[in-house]
Amino acid sequence: MPENCSSITRSTPGLGRRLLAAAFALPLTVAGLAVATPASAAPGGVSAGPTASVTLGDSYISGEAGRWMGNAAGTTDGHNGTDRAWNGSSADPSVVYGATAASGCDRSDVAEVVGAATVAQSQINLACSGAVTANIFRAADGGQSLKGEAPQADQLATVARQNNVKLITLSIGGNDLGFGSIISDCVQDYLIWNSYCHDSAQSSVDSKMPTAMAGVGKAIDEIRAVMADAGYAPSDYRLVLQSYPSPIPRSAEMRYPESGWSRSDTGGCPFWNADADWARDSMVPQISKALAGVAATKGAQFLDLSDMLQGREVCSTATQQPTASSAPSATSSEWARFVDGGFNTTQGVLQESMHPNYYGQLALGRCLTLLWGQSSGDYACRNTAGQDASGMYLAAR
Repeated sequence: MPENCSSITRSTPGLGRRLLAAAFALPLTVAGLAVATPASAAPGGVSAGPTASVTLGDSYISGEAGRWMGNAAGTTDGHNGTDRAWNGSSADPSVVYGATAASGCDRSDVAEVVGAATVAQSQINLACSGAVTANIFRAADGGQSLKGEAPQADQLATVARQNNVKLITLSIGGNDLGFGSIISDCVQDYLIWNSYCHDSAQSSVDSKMPTAMAGVGKAIDEIRAVMADAGYAPSDYRLVLQSYPSPIPRSAEMRYPESGWSRSDTGGCPFWNADADWARDSMVPQISKALAGVAATKGAQFLDLSDMLQGREVCSTATQQPTASSAPSATSSEWARFVDGGFNTTQGVLQESMHPNYYGQLALGRCLTLLWGQSSGDYACRNTAGQDASGMYLAAR
């Protein structure tokens, strides 16, 4: 059993109550949008509009958490320089997420597709926080709207008619597997219940996996159908399915001890060692393997991101939090957002937690740029220790 009983029963006014509230409400989210320039479709074929790179799916491709340059537990204005929405007197999330800050789709200005600007003339992000596979399907085939927006495949149909789409990148399936609930349960088990989450979480992932992967497969089919209806042949564009990175490190790479409160109150990584190891070395690889199988079956290129944040995760020993005298840095700050909700109620919104932050989003954009340079084959994207996003590289799978 975990050994944090004294901290579980400790009175934690203010800070502790917000952490507990955060644990019960943590969602998985998604974001990103750029509007295409209308153009006339070529008669009987692909649009004569600008070339376009399009992303669809959930929070891990939308740009969620792009507001934050690393993490800082301090309560100073701008949080030691980590808050990109801080204007000197207040924070305005729309500076980073645009109009989608209000809807909660949270499409950031550093979303993956934006960071891969050399792929095409237009970068169009249709992803939205909280999306499941049914939010990808066309409405005519059971697709569901989300946060006031039409199903993403129906949005893609318009984009495909107005642009010459060259690349479509999809990130989906995590919410179907209950990522948000798993994270919330694990946080609660650390802060409240003095128990582990990985056994029950593993059972949940196993039970949901077949339906979730079937949904991912249907999402790809829906995208293919939309493109065919718009006059595209399969050879006219590339379709990439990507997996998910782990936002937390293995227990051996945690810079805060398992006992006491620093792991939660300062680090924002309230997970037991055993649960962290399970998430990093069991759950994330399992999901990546399953998604790779879907990509192979459906003829999509696969981008494995499971090791993309290695050494840059929340609480990793290889990183540090910025301070009043040490500014955020692409080489030393964390590349994922910590579990927020307990440090300061003005530190953004809870749904940003456990997503690639500003630095992580830039790295994702670099990964997509590198993959575009490979016309075929499946690849894993990884970072180079001590370097910024320019140090990302691909390894053949």
